[in-house]
Amino acid sequence: MAQLTESVARVIEEFGKLPGIGRKSAERLAYYILRVNKVEALALADAIRDVRENVRYCDQCFNLAEGELCEICRDPKRDRTLLCVVEQPRDLMALEQSGTYQGLYHVLLGRIAPLENVGPDQLTLDSLYDRVRQGEIREIIMATNPTVEGDGTALHISNMLEELDVEVTRLARGITTGSILEYTNKEILADAIMGRQKF
Repeated sequence: MAQLTESVARVIEEFGKLPGIGRKSAERLAYYILRVNKVEALALADAIRDVRENVRYCDQCFNLAEGELCEICRDPKRDRTLLCVVEQPRDLMALEQSGTYQGLYHVLLGRIAPLENVGPDQLTLDSLYDRVRQGEIREIIMATNPTVEGDGTALHISNMLEELDVEVTRLARGITTGSILEYTNKEILADAIMGRQKF
């Protein structure tokens, strides 16, 4: 019986570690890499290397950045009195694509999920508290996903910020409970941002 070469077996194994990629998909990707010209294949390898070496979390908001601050935090036109709290950088990107929000963000890098052993200390909550305590922020928009864990995280943050002089609002519930921001269309996200309500 024919055996895969060591290099092909290794690339299939590595592709198979990606989320949502099973053995058959990993094999298709590996054979695709073998079919394309060398320049294209190595461009993919270079892009993976570059993203691992150059991308980090923004020092202020924890969005993805290639320097100390992300583009949003560096933008002087953003409203610095508004802070939208999201779970992941991909949620921030979904809200940005709606084109309606012009404030700043804070990325939690997760949500409180006791069943998965994720507690408040594993999120960027201390940094969030420090940002709000500085006094420039007047409104916090809770944009955690409308799930049990997302709502629990939002409630925890609301309680944590209770002593500070800041209004806490949440996205309007045009977003269905149980849905994920990343997969919500931009019109629904725009309505949710515009129709946000007090938390």
